[in-house]
Amino acid sequence: MKFADIPGHEPTKERLRAMADNDRLPHAIIIEGPPGIGKFAIARAAAQYIHCTNRNNGDSCGRCPSCVQHQSFNHIDTIYSFPVLKSAGGAVSDDFMPLWKEFLGESPYMDFELWQKMLGNPNGQPVIYVDESQEIIRKLSFTSHGSSCKIVLMWLPEKMNIQCANKLLKLIEEPLPGVKFIFVSNKPGEILPTIYSRLQRIETRRLADSEVAQRLQSENGMGTEDAMALAHLASGSMLSAQKALSANGENQDFLALFQKLMRLAYQRKIGLLKKWSQDAAALGREPAARFCAYCQRQVRENFIANLKIAQLNYLNREELAFSRNFSPFINEKNVEQLSRLFNEAREDITANGNGKIIFFDVAVKVILLLKR
Repeated sequence: MKFADIPGHEPTKERLRAMADNDRLPHAIIIEGPPGIGKFAIARAAAQYIHCTNRNNGDSCGRCPSCVQHQSFNHIDTIYSFPVLKSAGGAVSDDFMPLWKEFLGESPYMDFELWQKMLGNPNGQPVIYVDESQEIIRKLSFTSHGSSCKIVLMWLPEKMNIQCANKLLKLIEEPLPGVKFIFVSNKPGEILPTIYSRLQRIETRRLADSEVAQRLQSENGMGTEDAMALAHLASGSMLSAQKALSANGENQDFLALFQKLMRLAYQRKIGLLKKWSQDAAALGREPAARFCAYCQRQVRENFIANLKIAQLNYLNREELAFSRNFSPFINEKNVEQLSRLFNEAREDITANGNGKIIFFDVAVKVILLLKR
């Protein structure tokens, strides 16, 4: 992984480059920020840069033996540490290394839900156990093999149990020569305070919408309008943008359901709305909850469209085509009530309410609200 492969985060990259170039890299740093923005990719790129024997133009060369080993996740002086499930067949990261390499190949933006599924239990809670700290200490007792230092890349140190954290604390307080720790955290507030206080913090922020959109255009061939709309919804997370892109077919179905609801409600066709509520309920609990969130977003976007503030509007081409005629019906008299209606429906669906009743109630209330 090279710095050039990662969108955005130029200040973070420059800071890490300067530390490595001037031989001023602290023994323990933490890269922290929102999930899905590429923090672990930055850590991998930094480790490759540190070990590279032919750096040029502020990046690793990608061709020397060290870079080649990093790109195949096989660098002998790089130790990966990450949360696992004991029930999945082991207690240390090495027990899951083939699965980990597959995960890094599939999800460079580190989808924790995907990692749970790959471990065999989507509802499991992976942990970094005390056995892991003992294994790290054992590996660090050996000298590095031709590299300037050994690097421990730990994903989600907040997942360390208390025994593991306490064992690593001494190693961080009294660092071994030639050893660097790079922690990558989504929730630094959950790390043992005595460890966190000893780490040099590098804060990363969400990506700009333009950076996410540019990546979507170059990698997925999306048009400018669609890419910007998707980037806005992703809130600076490439992972969220990729998930939304994979769910694009679902969003098209949601748009069709939303359009049908609004047209039938405007025409006051109660019988057909009853059938609509059955179709919406048939989505199932989780998709139905996502549909309610989608409707809430459409209400917001159509209100913005009605106000003629194009720079704040994020609709794809299909949504925009419907919005041209529909947006005048969403105004200051009903926007709050409609938004609240779909939010309450989502909460009721999530709480295992009866979908047919919930959606029919929504449909009847939309009839009244559209006439305001």
